[in-house]
Formats: sequence, C-alpha cells, structure tokens
Amino acid sequence: MKIFILPVAILLTTFALAQTAPSDSLFNTHQVVTVELTFADAGFWNVLTANYTADLGNTLTADVSITDNTGTHVYPSVEVDLKGNSTYGHPGNKKSFKIDFNDNISGQKYHGMTKMHLNNCFKDPTFMREKIFFDFCREQGVLAPRVSYANVYMNGTFWGFYDLVEPVDKNFLDRWVDDNNGNLFKAGDNFGGTGGAADMMYYGTDQNSYTERYELKTNETQNDWSDLIALLNLLNNSSTTDLVVQYPQQWEWNPMLRSLALDNIFSNLDSYINSARNYYIYHDSTTFKWNWIKWDANEAFGSYSGMGVGNLLNLAPNYIATNRPHLSRIFTDQSMYANYEEQYCTALQNFTNAHLDAKIDAVQALIAPHVAADVNKQYTTAQFNTNVTSNITTGGGPGGGTIYGLKSFIGSRAGYLSGALDCSNLGVQGVKGTSLNVYPNPTTGFVHVESTSPLKGTDLSVLDMLGRKVDPVFTGRGIDLTGFEVGVYFLKLRQNDMEQTFRLVKQ
Repeated sequence: MKIFILPVAILLTTFALAQTAPSDSLFNTHQVVTVELTFADAGFWNVLTANYTADLGNTLTADVSITDNTGTHVYPSVEVDLKGNSTYGHPGNKKSFKIDFNDNISGQKYHGMTKMHLNNCFKDPTFMREKIFFDFCREQGVLAPRVSYANVYMNGTFWGFYDLVEPVDKNFLDRWVDDNNGNLFKAGDNFGGTGGAADMMYYGTDQNSYTERYELKTNETQNDWSDLIALLNLLNNSSTTDLVVQYPQQWEWNPMLRSLALDNIFSNLDSYINSARNYYIYHDSTTFKWNWIKWDANEAFGSYSGMGVGNLLNLAPNYIATNRPHLSRIFTDQSMYANYEEQYCTALQNFTNAHLDAKIDAVQALIAPHVAADVNKQYTTAQFNTNVTSNITTGGGPGGGTIYGLKSFIGSRAGYLSGALDCSNLGVQGVKGTSLNVYPNPTTGFVHVESTSPLKGTDLSVLDMLGRKVDPVFTGRGIDLTGFEVGVYFLKLRQNDMEQTFRLVKQ
C-alpha cells in the first residue's frame, strides 16, 4: 500500500470546546479503585442469586463507598444486581454485577455515570482481554466502552478483583456520539434461550417479532421500533443494486465496517460475526445514521470456542456464521466487500507486537499485585503471568482447554493474516479516491495523518462539535491536539468533489 505522509502537520489554534467529561479522571488514569458495598440484609448473597435466577429485573439496595485517585465517594441507596450469561459460570461467588447510582436518588452519579459494570473476567487468566481490545478499538476510531479495574468488597468481605466498565447508555452517547435522543438497541443475550439471536434478519413489520432479539435502551416510553425494522427490511429485502446505493448511507459506514473487522482480527467470536450477541446499534437523531458500538469482550484473543469454528489463529478474514445478513450481503457485493477490506487493512496496520506489547506490559504491571491477591480468581497467579505471553492449557469445564497467550496470539494471528489478505493495493478509510489513515484515535495529543495520494492544505479542514471551522497551519506529519480541550473534533477531507469526515476524540 503506497502511503503519503502529509508534508506538514495541522496545528490548530486552541479555542473553547467541549468540557472535560467527569469520567475522564477515572478512565484516563491507570488505576485500581476500591468498591465497598454494604447491604442491610445479612443474607444479601442469597437474595442477589435468587433475583438473578428469577430474571424479573429485581435488584437489591446497598450503600457503596468508592475510593479512587480523586478521593473517597460515598453513595447511599444504590441498586445492585448480578448479570452475565457465560460469566455467571465463574466458580464460587465472584459473579459479574452492576451498580445503579441513579435509580433511587435522581441525579446521583459516580464520575458522571449513573451505572457501572463490574466484570469478573471469566475465561480470561490475564484479566486484560477486554481492556486491551476495547482500548485498541477506540484507538482505531471505533465506539467501545472504557475499562478500568476495581477491588470489590461486600459487607466487609473481599469479593475479588474485577474490571470496571463504562456503561453504554445516554451518558456514553452524549460523551462519544454527541447525541443521545435517538434509539439505542442492545443485542439480546438469549444464551441458550428460545428468543433467537440478534442476527439482523427481517421478521416482518410487527415489532413484537424482535423484542426477544433486541432490547430498546432509550425512548422506552415511545417504544417505536420502526427505524430498526426499516433498516432490517432494507438490508434483507432490497436488491443488490439498491442495497449498494442505500445501505452505506444508513450507517457511520467506515467505523461500522472497521468495528466488525476488529472482531475478526482479534477472533472475538462472541459477537455479531458468530454468536450474534454483545453489540449495540444507535440511531443518531441528528445525522440519522446508525452507529455500531462494542460490548462484552472477555473472550477476545480467540477465547470463544462455540459453534465449532476451529483454529481461531487462522480465522479467515471474511468469516461469518450463517444467517448474518449484515455482513453476508456486504461480502457478496464486490464494491462493499472492498470497503470492508479497506477498513480491515487499516486496523491491521497496528495489530502488531511492536505496537501492542508495551500496552500489555503497562497494564500487567498495574494489575499484577491485585491479581495475585485475588483468592477468588478462576486461574492461578502463575497462569496469569504465563498467559500474558503464551498459551496455557487447563482442564475441562468452562474456561478449560487451550487459552491463547495475548502476545503469542497477536504474533501468530498477524502472521496468518499477512498471508491471507493482500493489503498492498488497498486504500485506507475511504470508498473512492483519496483515503486517509488517521491514528491514534482517541488521542491524548498528536494524531498521525497518512494519505494514499498527495494532499494540499486546502484539502483539509478541522471543525469543532458546533461545526465551527478552524483554519489549519501545516508542519510535520499530522495533527497536534496536545493543547486542546478534551472533546470531539472533525477532520474533513474534500478532494475531487468528494468529502470524507473523520471523527477525532481528544482525551
């Protein structure tokens, strides 16, 4: 692939933009927080497990104290409930759960979040699969939650070391999409259930045909699913000619394709491409485009063994399970599949040990003493240390068999993909004409901008979230956002009567 580095970088004059999000001080610093839950009911665990089994949405009230790098925060009367499907199989009482700060006391938030999720890292000896994967996704401009870590206590008893995950809700949408008035749908879990998978098949005009496959998480009072049904009707029932013209216009197209490509690259098969779970789609009320949002990635790095897929180090770049029209129809059209390959190759550039090993090492150094202290973890401390680098083999049952090492997986998978996919003649991030590779995204400072054809300074412009244009000054190899307020920016490329927009996030 021939890449032209911009002859000069874009320096932007600092101006007033979005305010720093309250959650930044939590997630933008590597830290392990302490969560102490106090339940009035001494039999709290029996109640929590009974609520989970009944699956009626019942929760249990507690007070919670959370200590992080900003101090100790105390929240009375929060609601707690256990969650998860396969993760509930974690041995012992160390189950995943979520805390709702806002249910009883309106407006009560922790770092701007009305909820937070605590995941037990089931089937992950490294405790890092979800964090490393989601961090990489956001770096690639793909919507995914942020992840931190927590030591959890319940009624004074140490419960375990968890990863702490940002919820996908209106606060998330406001932070990352700059709109939260549209419909947010979550793929239904239906783990072993009868409701059917969130496969994006069309099941007619009656929205009751979809309510066991998806959950509407916003605008529940209106309860209008017509936008989702129209999308699925277009996807499944239109001619190829109409689909090619109309379907990309329904989406934030390149980020969506790149998101699904990343599931393949990381062999994250407990996702749409295989199990048809663990994703959200959001219909932006201002752009009227759909956004793809990731969720629940504890089985990334090839840890999902369902459906007999085989060797996940050698998963084909175009792998999809049956009845997945959102990708199968894209894959059967040459032009749309070329779009997918472009996004795949873009993401693949940084899927290397050279890029990722240092990030893995930094997280390992942070969490190693906490993992060692967790007597309720699923695997041993020795398995934690080994699995960061190389494969381990464990006994049968949930989480058994061969579990790929993080670093060894990256090396082997990247080696396979280099021979399975020819990226030499593909552009990056764009359908026609000039293509850009813009990374890292999100960024804390400098953003590299690479082009498949020469660019002039007049081809590019930068806007803030209000659409205000800033005249760029060029020097170097990209965009320097070091002096900028945290928030969302837009880089626009206009060339040959075509325009592409790249959403940049400054952390």
